[in-house]
Amino acid sequence: MASDFRLPKLAEKETTGTVARVTVAAGDVIESGQVVAEVETEKAVVEVPAESGGTVVKVYVRAGDEVKEGTLLLRVETGNGASEQASAPAQATEADETKAADPSPPARTQPKAAPDETLAAKTDDLDEDEALAEPAAASDNVRALVPAAPSVRRLARELGIAIGQVAGSGPHGRVSEADVKAHAKRLITGGSGRGGEALPDFSRWGEVQREKLSAVRKATAHHLSRSWPQVPQVTQFDRADVTLLEAARRHHVQDQGAVKVTPTAVLLYVAARLIRESPKFRSSLDLAHEELIVKESVHIGVAVDTERGLLVPVVRDADKRSLLQLARDLTELSLRAREAKLGLAEMEGGVFTISNLGGIGGSGFTPVVNWPETAILGVARTATEPVWQDGAFVPRDLMPLSLSYDHRVIDGAEAARFLRQLCERLEDPFHLMLEG
Repeated sequence: MASDFRLPKLAEKETTGTVARVTVAAGDVIESGQVVAEVETEKAVVEVPAESGGTVVKVYVRAGDEVKEGTLLLRVETGNGASEQASAPAQATEADETKAADPSPPARTQPKAAPDETLAAKTDDLDEDEALAEPAAASDNVRALVPAAPSVRRLARELGIAIGQVAGSGPHGRVSEADVKAHAKRLITGGSGRGGEALPDFSRWGEVQREKLSAVRKATAHHLSRSWPQVPQVTQFDRADVTLLEAARRHHVQDQGAVKVTPTAVLLYVAARLIRESPKFRSSLDLAHEELIVKESVHIGVAVDTERGLLVPVVRDADKRSLLQLARDLTELSLRAREAKLGLAEMEGGVFTISNLGGIGGSGFTPVVNWPETAILGVARTATEPVWQDGAFVPRDLMPLSLSYDHRVIDGAEAARFLRQLCERLEDPFHLMLEG
């Protein structure tokens, strides 16, 4: 008996991906639980196991295909006729295969885009606040998967807007009328994003090449496009004198067999304990309900530079772990991130993010808040500089820090105090010893 194996749900918020590798072919005998394909989602490569054993009759996907939950991957013969089915050509017609590969109902024809005059007429009554409330961009969701009321869909059709291009501000990305109106007004005013001004034909000035974005890069582009206008952020700068701390850290690193304690591990240790004392820095703003959601757990994301792009694994309960434990966790997570072995669950649930570019260089930068978080800490390269102390210039190691934060939640004075307290704790290794 032949059975169809479709792509299962990858994760709570992951319904689509790109096939990275197919590990079986027609005629192969597989076992239940055997990995038959690898699918690259926004932040990880997910191994897809077979639901049951049998002989592969036909493979419907190949590397590079875009797939979504429910896409037909394989047809497997599980009965006595497995060998005959494997050698015989598949009986399904091309139309049947196409229908099976895409279980979603056919999308209705999108209406032609309305001219700017029509959009303007429909949005004359919009407030500026409504226009600014919408996130900049969203992924190309299938219309059937976009949560929106019929009245909202009707409004989008009247305005000539594809509902899949409107980023919803409601729970689970639900699109409201305000989201549609704000998106329309952005189109009229020439706002940036998918609906903005079209790119020029660059080939007029020389040869060009087009490279398809990887799943990670595409997800990063969409997420940052959404985060930037979504969060009215401000960045606070300061420098920590880490002369004593660096001396102690280097001495520890030279001790053979000891766990390597990196500057990032120290920052993670100090920041976690400070965040535990600072509720706003582990919160998210829910404008729809006019509430501030404060998380009790201190899970901190640490940005890792990989060949596939920027990944942000999350260290769980960082405020409850020792410095050495955090150092071990960071080493393991960074290694697995670069080897594309992180699971999706390991990159979710963060309340704060640390991005350390000190190993590359630079004297400072402005990190973008990782929405829906409210703050992110950027770290640049520590440099030895002359500092006036006790009537003379002395060499001191100064670490540049930059704290970007959501100004709707955190005031400037609060951010300045938070960053200064962080610096003061880094400058006092004895305090760290007592804390540990």
